[in-house]
Amino acid sequence: MPKKHVIEFVETHSPITEPSTKFGGQPHWVAEAQWPLSEETGNPMRFICQIALTQVPGIVTPARMAYLFMTDEEEDEHVDGTWEPDGGENAIVLQPGDHDLPTEELAEGPTLYRMAEKTGEDLLQQEACEFGVSLKSAKDVVYMSEKQRWKLPEEEKKAATGVLGESKIGGTPVFLQGDEIPFDDGWQFLLQIDSGSVPFYVNFGDSGVGYAFMNADGTEAKFLWQCA
Repeated sequence: MPKKHVIEFVETHSPITEPSTKFGGQPHWVAEAQWPLSEETGNPMRFICQIALTQVPGIVTPARMAYLFMTDEEEDEHVDGTWEPDGGENAIVLQPGDHDLPTEELAEGPTLYRMAEKTGEDLLQQEACEFGVSLKSAKDVVYMSEKQRWKLPEEEKKAATGVLGESKIGGTPVFLQGDEIPFDDGWQFLLQIDSGSVPFYVNFGDSGVGYAFMNADGTEAKFLWQCA
């Protein structure tokens, strides 16, 4: 069975400035900064995480790091299409690597936050946050299409469906809705983020799950999310 690494989030109160896997804070670029811009607004997307690709079991890629970004809602406007892998409102930057994404060489930009109580405020306020990770290795499900799973006996079907409610690196995607692979052949699975079980805010819709993939030779990566 394929190996996965289940993510346990470890909060840090000082910036992580190493080329390691982390969520939030500011990216640690291994080359020049390449901050993706929203196709609709032209503003910098929100930085979600960076994944040290040497930590992903079985991944084939010349890149050392993958950086995930997604457009966040502005106070005065709603940006649609953040779930689409080619919608221009999310992006994975691979370094080293070549990209045709619209980017800026920004030293700092929007990052992850959580909602927290603030003295003198009646409503919860945004608070920037940053997390390192502890990775727990475990066996994962074998990928099957919906048609293949439908033919299995009930007990085997349950095992093949896998586990929702966890965030992981590597292994096999467990789709909340139907199978959705953004590459036709030889795709590689990189990351799964369950928005209902993370210690920060990400807008993947209603109890949504995000998925990151790479192409066969590891030169391109795409992200999408599904919700209930």
